[in-house]
Amino acid sequence: MNTSLLKSLALSALFAGTIANTHAALKVGDSLPDLASYRLEGTLPDSLKGKVVVLDFWASWCGPCAESFPVMDALQKKYQDQGLVILAVSVDEKAAKMDAFMKNHPVAFTVVRDADHQLVAKAEPQTMPTSFVIDRAGKVRYLHNGFHGTATQKEYVEQIESLLKATP
Repeated sequence: MNTSLLKSLALSALFAGTIANTHAALKVGDSLPDLASYRLEGTLPDSLKGKVVVLDFWASWCGPCAESFPVMDALQKKYQDQGLVILAVSVDEKAAKMDAFMKNHPVAFTVVRDADHQLVAKAEPQTMPTSFVIDRAGKVRYLHNGFHGTATQKEYVEQIESLLKATP
């Protein structure tokens, strides 16, 4: 084969890989993957079917994550009886780091750790924290990159209340 043909094939393969990776990321409009199929450490909620879910990726070293936890905890307590489930997924390499964080930031919502980073690879969060707000039908409706204090809190409240009112 000539050099230009090899270069063309290599570029095509690279472009195809980029497209495949772009489509692999969890995004607005996608369905929530089956979380039980990932080897998450911790206990998942019995069922997320028919629930509004906030799937939050975080890490112990993340300052904004520490700020977001009290907000998430208040949201869980306020809306859980209406069908809200907050599920926080730690991306910490070591369980001890997550455990130490949780001792200083106790919460009422479910926290698991993605030790193998399989779910993180699927979701491809761009920042810490990154939250996906999922409707009762299991579709990602909103995406939050980072936590920006009261501005993000206000968005969460508006989005959660809207999704809780909607019929699946």
